[in-house]
Amino acid sequence: MQRVPQLRWAVLPSGAPPFFCEETTGLSGIWTDMDATAEVPIPPHDAALTPSALITIDYIDPPEAIAPFVTTLYHFRCDEPVIRDIQPAAIGQICLFPHGTGEIRFANGHCDPNHPVGLLTPLSRATPIVVDGPFHAFGAALTPLGWAALTGLHAGQHRDRLLPAASVLGAEFGALGESLLGAYRNGAMSGPACAGAVGDFIGHNLRPVNPRHLDLIIAVGGWLGASFNPDIGDLAGVAGYSARQVQRLVERYFGLPPRALARKYRALRAAALLSGPHLAPEDEAAIAEAFFDQSHMIREITHFVGRSPARLSDTATPYLAELIDSRNLRELRN
Repeated sequence: MQRVPQLRWAVLPSGAPPFFCEETTGLSGIWTDMDATAEVPIPPHDAALTPSALITIDYIDPPEAIAPFVTTLYHFRCDEPVIRDIQPAAIGQICLFPHGTGEIRFANGHCDPNHPVGLLTPLSRATPIVVDGPFHAFGAALTPLGWAALTGLHAGQHRDRLLPAASVLGAEFGALGESLLGAYRNGAMSGPACAGAVGDFIGHNLRPVNPRHLDLIIAVGGWLGASFNPDIGDLAGVAGYSARQVQRLVERYFGLPPRALARKYRALRAAALLSGPHLAPEDEAAIAEAFFDQSHMIREITHFVGRSPARLSDTATPYLAELIDSRNLRELRN
C-alpha cells in the first residue's frame, strides 16, 4: 500500500448510505447555480421526512491503515415501509443493500437503480431520497484520495451516479459483496462485521497515486479547511502545477472545480456549525461574513446539504443531524 500522510479531511464524511428517489420526488422551486447555467431543483423545506427515532446508524472508525482513504465505515437500518430524507453532497461510497429497493434520481434528471452491491460516485449537490423499506445498508465512505486510489476514476467525469460496484472494482468485489449480503441476511454476520470486510477489501486493493498529485490533494484539503472563502489564487503553483492544471486536477480528484468545491465545503462547514446546540459568537460572525446575505446562505446550504438553516437542528429529521455534527468534520493534518 502506498504510504501517505495521515489525511483528515475538512469535509463531512457522509457516512450514512445513499438513498433512492422515486420517479416523482415532489421537488419545488429552482435557482441558478452560480457556476453553471442550468437551473436545478431545490428540495422542499417542509417535506415530510422519516423521524430520526425510526433510524439507526452505526459509524465505525476505519483501521488506521486505511484512515487516509476512508472517512468512516457505516451500518444503517430502518424498518419503516417507506423512508424519506435527503443525502447531502458527498464524496464517493461503497454501498451494499441487503434490504430495500428503489432508485436515485439526480439533479440532471438521470436515474440509477439501487444495485445490491453499489458504488455511489461523488455527489455535486444534495439529493432527495425515497426508499421502499425495510432498508438496511452497510459500506464505506471514501476520501478524495480513497476514491482515486481505489477506483482510478475521474471524480468530475463520473459524479452523480450509482454504479454496480463490480463494473469498477472488478468481479472479485462483486462476489465478495454478494457473499456479505447473504451472510447479513441469514444472520451469519453483523452489519459492522460486513462493513469491516469492505474495509479489508479496500486496504488490499488500493493503487498508488502520482506523488505530485498526492501533494496537490493534501494542499487542496488544507486550502479548503483554512477559510470559509479560500482564495482561488492561493492554489496557483501548488505542487508545481499551473493554474489551469490545478483546475483540472482538482476536478479529477474532488469532483468539482475549485470555485464550486469551495462553495460546497463552505455550505457543509456552515451547516455543521449551525446544527449544533450552541453557536459561538465567533462562529456566528464567521458564517455571516462567509455569505453575501442571509438568502445567499439559505440557497447554498439548501443546495449542498438539502436543508434550510432553520431545519438543520430539527430533531424530527433523520440521519442528517448525525452527518453534520461538528465532531464528524475532519481536519487535514500531516
